[in-house]
Amino acid sequence: MKTIILYESFFDNTKIVANAMGKAFPAGEEIRVLNVSEIEWQNVLNVDCLIVGSATRGFHPCEKTKRFLRNIPSKGLTGVKVAAYDTRMALSEIESKSLRFIVKTGGYAAKHIAASLKKKGGELIAPPEGFLVAGEEGPLLKGEEERASNWAKNLLSNATKPQKV
Repeated sequence: MKTIILYESFFDNTKIVANAMGKAFPAGEEIRVLNVSEIEWQNVLNVDCLIVGSATRGFHPCEKTKRFLRNIPSKGLTGVKVAAYDTRMALSEIESKSLRFIVKTGGYAAKHIAASLKKKGGELIAPPEGFLVAGEEGPLLKGEEERASNWAKNLLSNATKPQKV
């Protein structure tokens, strides 16, 4: 199975998550882990599985990720298994009640990425996932790399299940 894991990272947390996912795939799988700025949208049209992640900035993915997703043509991901993730602060880490409410209402990057991937024809194989950082710059909270690895293993299992007809 040909899989690409894309990330956009400000403080390397999202990159660390992407690399942990990449290492979770068994030997023999064709897997590439790339910064979203290292690839053109045309390179994802012939993959079996596309996993896209971004740091959360203002409740949304980072700008290069948004641009990459916008450039994929309508239905360009038809037949491609897709998944979305982000890095984010835990709500419990946000001291201000009003800011916590705004974040809870505004959401995180992964849900926007997942919606874009589905809109382009991708088949979502897991709910959007968030990996937690301590503070705005991180680092990742303890156990998040392992959780990313386990999430990727579950994605692989979901991607290889026969589809219902």
